[in-house]
Amino acid sequence: MSKITPCLWFNGQAEEAANFYVSLLPDSRVDKVMRSPADNPSTPAGAVLTVEFTLAGQPFVGLNGGPQFPFTEAVSFTIDCEDQAEVDRLWDALTQGGGSPGQCGWLKDKFGLSWQITPRALMKMMNDPNREAAGRVMQAMMKMGKIDIAGLKRAYDARPG
Repeated sequence: MSKITPCLWFNGQAEEAANFYVSLLPDSRVDKVMRSPADNPSTPAGAVLTVEFTLAGQPFVGLNGGPQFPFTEAVSFTIDCEDQAEVDRLWDALTQGGGSPGQCGWLKDKFGLSWQITPRALMKMMNDPNREAAGRVMQAMMKMGKIDIAGLKRAYDARPG
């Protein structure tokens, strides 16, 4: 068991969200669903209280806590992507059905949770010792919603002047 497990507060959609998230990444699964017992006065018998799930090896808990605490951009999850195909697949999946695209690789899914879909190539180019090229990559990224690796590469390779 992990020493730290993020707990995500949902308004009744914890099981739906967990099932959706685990469908997106390898080494992911729903581990346990805890349902309300018949004698719980605050929730109907059998209603989902919590869902323990694993995303890419990281444990999470989804809590059906109600509408009091919606997600904000103050917390987001970054997905390290191998290539443009993975960026495209995850971006499309997470923005469908009510999600919304953001800037610089950020988006919100249909549950309101914020994600950063980050290709490895972006971090490699931005950490390059050639600071001019890295700066051009940063400027290109700032104009993007979904990250376009080919566009970053064009900016990286551009000749100054």
